[in-house]
Amino acid sequence: MHRPAAPTDPAALAPGDARALFRAGLTVPTSGYAAGYAQANLIALPRDLAFDFLLFAQRNPKSCPVLDVTEPGETAASIFDGDLRTDLPAYRVYVDGVCVDEPADVRDVWRDDLVAFLIGCSFTFETPLLEAGVPVRHIEAGTNVAMYRTDRPCRPAGRLSGPLVVSMRPIPADRVADAVRITSRYPAVHGAPVHVGDPAALGITDLARPDFGDPVEVRPGEIPVFWACGVTPQAAVMASAPAFAISHAPGHMAVTDARDTAYQVP
Repeated sequence: MHRPAAPTDPAALAPGDARALFRAGLTVPTSGYAAGYAQANLIALPRDLAFDFLLFAQRNPKSCPVLDVTEPGETAASIFDGDLRTDLPAYRVYVDGVCVDEPADVRDVWRDDLVAFLIGCSFTFETPLLEAGVPVRHIEAGTNVAMYRTDRPCRPAGRLSGPLVVSMRPIPADRVADAVRITSRYPAVHGAPVHVGDPAALGITDLARPDFGDPVEVRPGEIPVFWACGVTPQAAVMASAPAFAISHAPGHMAVTDARDTAYQVP
């Protein structure tokens, strides 16, 4: 199958146009795509685990802010007028907590009992950061965001437990307060940072070796700033080993039809 080329201006795409590219086989991190529209993490679990996950999300709202939930087997959502099985750039399939495949679509493994959760994503507040002149290094570099497991446990719920995962963006020291202020207005997509500064305080030993995504350069005069990350549900799947789960590949998000301003608070 011929795979489409990456667009020259991904920020200008409408959500449906971005999803059409991903459905046709474009596999790229979605940071910077469809500016002004919210992006979301995907985790799909069997119906008998759905309540446990909903409780897990309620107990860990910073890392797992729920934007939408489907009925069992549904492949679209109120904020996602596409096909959850095909319209993300890349997926992960977990069996007994182990990632066994990272396909471009999951039609052949989707099940009628799967409940899909769309979880807020920090890519959503990157447009407001950029508009305020706060640099976003992984967009500048054309790479995925850096994500790390921390030593902070989430509150467990039912059969699910696991560590907090964070994303990191290097911020010039004189703009950290701006980054905190701007992102705190988006609590539905992780909100304000969970930590600023020394990564060792989160149990992170080497910023150059993220657990997910790509490393990014932290330049002199910059401070690493850490936000709760929607890969946390995948870390819970890895730690708790449910029989089956489907997720997005980290950084390869669901581009939704919801405007980012819908999740902005005064």
